[in-house]
Amino acid sequence: MINDQDILATLEMLKVEHLDVRTVTLGISLFDCASDDPDRFMARIREKILGLAAPLVQVCAEVGEKYGIPVVNKRIAVSPLAVAGAPFSAPGFVRIAEALDRTAREVGVDFIGGFSALVEKGFSRGDRALIESLPEALSRTERLCASVNVASTRAGINMDAVYLMGRTIKAAAAASAGADGIACAKLCVFANIPQDIPFMAGAYLGVGEPDAVINIGVSGPGVVKRAIDRARAVEPSLDLGRLSELIKRTAFKVTRAGELIGREVAERLGVPFGVVDLSLAPTPDVGDSVGEIFQSLGLQAIGVPGSTALLALLNDAVKKGGAFASSYVGGLSGAFIPVSEDSNIAEAARSGLLSLEKLEAMTSVCSVGLDMVAVPGDVSAETLAAIIADEMAIGVVNKKTTAARLIPVPGKRAGEKAFFGGLLGEATIMPVNGANGDPTFIRLGGRIPAPTQSLVN
Repeated sequence: MINDQDILATLEMLKVEHLDVRTVTLGISLFDCASDDPDRFMARIREKILGLAAPLVQVCAEVGEKYGIPVVNKRIAVSPLAVAGAPFSAPGFVRIAEALDRTAREVGVDFIGGFSALVEKGFSRGDRALIESLPEALSRTERLCASVNVASTRAGINMDAVYLMGRTIKAAAAASAGADGIACAKLCVFANIPQDIPFMAGAYLGVGEPDAVINIGVSGPGVVKRAIDRARAVEPSLDLGRLSELIKRTAFKVTRAGELIGREVAERLGVPFGVVDLSLAPTPDVGDSVGEIFQSLGLQAIGVPGSTALLALLNDAVKKGGAFASSYVGGLSGAFIPVSEDSNIAEAARSGLLSLEKLEAMTSVCSVGLDMVAVPGDVSAETLAAIIADEMAIGVVNKKTTAARLIPVPGKRAGEKAFFGGLLGEATIMPVNGANGDPTFIRLGGRIPAPTQSLVN
């Protein structure tokens, strides 16, 4: 039964707390565009994307206006290009990247993802060519996003791929040195990547997905923070169990609103509705920060002792409320803690309260992982690969998704700032403890075996 308080709370979420749908992502399969002729392949891709996505931005605007809930980002995710474009060489993939970028601009979406490879157990020729093309492809395009899955709980960690991604990230940073290595901000390395992520840079449409589908990413860190602040103002003695219940109820409302928008967009476009991703995703705006929730719950800042336990509480409560609100939940579904896209987290990194090591510890209880972390430009490829390997191990052993989006900022040192602009924001460059040490471990290569699924402890 909906009471007056529920209605008033929902109106306040809309008018005061900036409730929005963070992203509507149209997934499009490109497997039926396959060809060994690059010109024919690109022409088929353009024709299919235009056919399905041309009305996407307009439809999102109309549905958002109808319900008073804006859709912040409109995006496209396509089949992993390393599979769909397997016959092509690295220069061919660069041409495909530019074609995708032009098409994304043509339909007006913010980003297009799916320039992806899945190499947790080994490389195909297409995988190697796509990864080889990444530095040039990402530095020559604006809206293209890429991801590479290098590990899974069933396959283990492909350390050859991890080392290759360390070298690729260095090359991508060098190729976009004039923009603080922004090409790396569009490249994510994953373990256990889901096939239906609506958020970038990891979004792609997996092989088990429909020909076209709408996936929704809800958000609402500002809504959660305001709910906590209001409740604690009325009753300061609220304990963590009751606050968890409050977050759960708030996540329920946010998810319901997101699914309403997503289902209507899908219906108007004539494609099936996929999933709601329950992730709490921040923006650089004050009042829309995951980090501020930590302060509302009594910590000095994200990164101080207690942060990992609090993040576990937050993540769990959001999932429980969202799972009750929707039967189709997928993607990452957790709390994002990107350093550059959240002004509060960026400030914690600047003041030294949040270290790279603490961030890594916190990723064991939240989704994504080391997200939008700027590091000094002189950090070696081997050190970057070692950081990636650590993050992949957390995901593989704990049977969850983790990722690393690392940005070695050319010519800058720890403590300086990197500027990416827009939603990507700015970040203080974080020091890397023990950087550029002995590279022997990473150079050993091979594959770290999958962990045993019994003897859990």
